[in-house]
Amino acid sequence: MKLRELREAKKIGLNQFAKALELAPSYLSDLETGKKTNPSKDVMERIADALNSTVPEVFYELESADKTQRGT
Repeated sequence: MKLRELREAKKIGLNQFAKALELAPSYLSDLETGKKTNPSKDVMERIADALNSTVPEVFYELESADKTQRGT
């Protein structure tokens, strides 16, 4: 999951990001560290939108999908 990486690249603090998303900072931290692994569709979409990304870019590993598409 690239959530923390994307958030930090945009220079957004955890508490600021959590407040903007109306999520508990502890919940967001748990998502970033993998302690929580099953956010709702709504939460994934809100986070992705706030990062100007897509849900797959934020929450799924795309490398294996890229290899499959290239046939390697």
